[in-house]
Amino acid sequence: MSFPVHRPRRLRRTAALRSLVAETRLHPADLVQPLFVREGLEEPRPIPSMPGQVQHTRESLRKAAAAAAQAGVGGIMIFGVPCAKHPDGRGAWDEEGIAQLALADVVAEVGEATVVIGDINLDEYTDHGHVGLLGPDGDVDNDATVRAYAEVAVAQATAGATMVAPSGMMDGQVAAIRAGLDAAGFERVPILAYAAKYDSAFYGPFRSAVESSLVGTRSTHQQNPANLCEALREVGLDVEEGADLVMVKPAGLYLDVVRRVADAVHVPVAAYQVSGEYAAIEAAAANGWLQRERAIEESLTSIRRAGARIVLTYWATEVAQRLHR
Repeated sequence: MSFPVHRPRRLRRTAALRSLVAETRLHPADLVQPLFVREGLEEPRPIPSMPGQVQHTRESLRKAAAAAAQAGVGGIMIFGVPCAKHPDGRGAWDEEGIAQLALADVVAEVGEATVVIGDINLDEYTDHGHVGLLGPDGDVDNDATVRAYAEVAVAQATAGATMVAPSGMMDGQVAAIRAGLDAAGFERVPILAYAAKYDSAFYGPFRSAVESSLVGTRSTHQQNPANLCEALREVGLDVEEGADLVMVKPAGLYLDVVRRVADAVHVPVAAYQVSGEYAAIEAAAANGWLQRERAIEESLTSIRRAGARIVLTYWATEVAQRLHR
């Protein structure tokens, strides 16, 4: 009998061998933990659509941030949920608004141990639930909105944010924010641009988490899931406008986009494993349909393998703690 000379299975024989030749690795510093903080809460409030996640109080947020930093997580992104909403979303740039207070709390808690990121958007703060100011036609007024985003960026930087991340998918948002930050003396604050954010069905649990008032869709500004070349155009424009990092969102269903973006740009690429991806794995695991920890790590490894250097995931702290074992 003739036997094969090439036996790839030799390098799979033991766990140590498999680890030695692994092409892609997860590291705590690759991960960013999104956290929600709600104004007026006296104790953390569970988010039913995202098992294991909560709307934090300011105090419990500090503890969660400290746990993430201690685990070595690379960054923390803060989403504020206000009590009051307004047509213009003014709470988003109020220096006493929940996001600014929370950013200051977290920076005071963790210092420079991890990157503290402010999400720039108006959707949590508007009574209509859209990402910006509405024009007479009921659609988002692009240019008025980017001016508001610049105000939000300055407010977040003033509160101590290490980095800001515009997520509204408005044309010219990065340029407006860069100009606003620079004019206010925050030229050293980097911008993580949600450069390719798709109009996805997988944002549902997140919208519950931030108590979104949205009626209608965001299809006039978020990208069509059918399009890839458009994503590359969006990413290129954001880099040209001064983005220091770019992001693809969602992650798991858009690995081809992550790969193409990583090949196209020379800035770090992030990908956001969104709430629907999180909820799907948690629900399947709760029903005994898959092995939870293996599914989580496989999903994150696939995002890294596709080319994302940074992964935003609601499992960031948990996975980082497990990697330290």
